[in-house]
Amino acid sequence: MQTHAEAMEGNTPTLAKCPIDHTTISQQKTPKIIEPAHGTMNYDAANDIWNIYGFEAARAILRSPHTRQAGFNAEVITRIPNQKNTPILYQEGKVHQQQRKQTARFFTPKAVSDNYRQLMEELSDRLIQQFKREKKIDLSQLSMQLAVRVAGEIVGLTNSRLPGMDKRIEAFFEQDFAPGKGKLMDKVRAIWAQRRMLSFFYLDVKPAIDARRRAPKQDVISHLLEQKYSDAEILVECVTYGAAGMITTREFISVAAWHLLEQPELRERYLAESEEKRFDILHEILRLEPIVGNLQRRTTAEIKLEANGQEMSIPAGALINIHLHSSNTDQEIVGDYPRVICPGRDLQGERVPTMIMSFGDGAHRCPGAYVAIQETDIFLTRLLALKELRMTQKPKVSWSDLVTGYEIREFLLALD
Repeated sequence: MQTHAEAMEGNTPTLAKCPIDHTTISQQKTPKIIEPAHGTMNYDAANDIWNIYGFEAARAILRSPHTRQAGFNAEVITRIPNQKNTPILYQEGKVHQQQRKQTARFFTPKAVSDNYRQLMEELSDRLIQQFKREKKIDLSQLSMQLAVRVAGEIVGLTNSRLPGMDKRIEAFFEQDFAPGKGKLMDKVRAIWAQRRMLSFFYLDVKPAIDARRRAPKQDVISHLLEQKYSDAEILVECVTYGAAGMITTREFISVAAWHLLEQPELRERYLAESEEKRFDILHEILRLEPIVGNLQRRTTAEIKLEANGQEMSIPAGALINIHLHSSNTDQEIVGDYPRVICPGRDLQGERVPTMIMSFGDGAHRCPGAYVAIQETDIFLTRLLALKELRMTQKPKVSWSDLVTGYEIREFLLALD
């Protein structure tokens, strides 16, 4: 049987007759539940939802012109009255394609390197110097500061009236979005949510809008103003970018550091490699630990799927739940030891990305993928190079129902 060292090097032997179920060998830290790694599909009649567990079926759904966004409160957001412009995250068809094309200039690898690499390096250096002075940090807080500052620069949230935008965004996304058991609790929750939203708007979003009305810049808010978006519509875009560009990157920095700190050989290899090879290692960690665990779509017409020997016809109007932890460990695609970090896997299939489905696919694929990976790499190469670095407390992992993903908190590190 393959040793752990062999798995780390990616030298996977043929194990067709091995009696051991390799899917039970796991380095995963974050799944809410352990899902199948065999690419199945099924219909859950009790909850009236179609579950997709395999890579090929997931990709077919995400690329289908007969589905629309159903996750991230999409079916609530798109019904908000007096909206002339639906948020980009929830747009579909030609309107969405046009907006993605217009905003792509902020997220291409060249644009990210040319416009934001220096910022990422300076911020990372500053945070590492802070760590050296204080000797102790909570990585989940430090990574939030970095992610908010970088995403804020791209979006245009750079004119806050008061410091602490990272805390305001964190408070907003950590509130309970689930409906209460009674009308009183629903009202209390709604008032509290509104208070946090208004705080974010008046302290962070409104000053940025006013500044860009006077002097536009090369950022998302300036682009939205050019498109005649209202202040309220820009606020919604900032909230969605806040979830996508700040909260998720923060979690990935933490989970990648966690794996690399617990695996000294992989950490050493990561620090010695070229940027391209380091990105491959980060992609493999992200494959194993996708930040968003589920993507939901609703069909607008009947869809017929065929994958892993299964055939399924999904009717129009159906809700589909794509399970990314499962899709990312589909043995038909990733091979043996699907739940082990193994950079350099021989992936099976046509143009399969190394992070599999972690950034989504199709029209709604995450536009900030390169931002997240480059930002994480720049910070981690500095953090992990600290020879006296040690983990004093393993982080706590919880689950966010809003983004259907994990949250890593109280990740305590120290320098001896």
